[in-house]
Amino acid sequence: MRLIQQDPDLSAYLAADEVIDHDHAQVRRVVNRLAIRHPDVYEYAEAAFNFVRDEIPHSMDTGDPRVTWRASDAIARRTGICYAKAHALAALLRARSIPTALCYQGFPVIHGLVAVRLPGREDWIRQDPRGGEAGRAARFDGEREHLAFTTRPEAGERDYLELYAAPHPAVLHALRTARDRAHLETLLPQSLKGPAAA
Repeated sequence: MRLIQQDPDLSAYLAADEVIDHDHAQVRRVVNRLAIRHPDVYEYAEAAFNFVRDEIPHSMDTGDPRVTWRASDAIARRTGICYAKAHALAALLRARSIPTALCYQGFPVIHGLVAVRLPGREDWIRQDPRGGEAGRAARFDGEREHLAFTTRPEAGERDYLELYAAPHPAVLHALRTARDRAHLETLLPQSLKGPAAA
């Protein structure tokens, strides 16, 4: 599967914005703590992945009603659905100059994850920090994917090929509009426009 950069400029996948706010003090504290313990870029990337997967519980698993969408909020509040966890991981990786994209899978609702381009590689590797019982198979690997879920095209599921520098507008709209997690569940997008793997 060949993933497609939405923006050909790799620097777009290092940028900070309102959502992937890796310049926020809350994010920088975690970045600095992880970087001291893991100075090697590959070790840091894995540690950042493990932090988001294991230290930021998925709110649908825990029943937490709070909705987070900024990376800094997901990190500070230690809660979020897959999108917020992907935003948090993107922030932690971009803060260490590791190009990180947002990408999606289509199931009954859209699932969010990231793709990482590690130093010395020409390809992107998708990483899924979902964690929890449903994401127990997800783990970091710089060579190949170990995602929480595998799509089944025969069931209408799909892997979207496009790599976004910023969250998809449909995802961000749902997160910003939701009053709480229960309301968010009614707003989750069921499909996205864009190229998908056959």
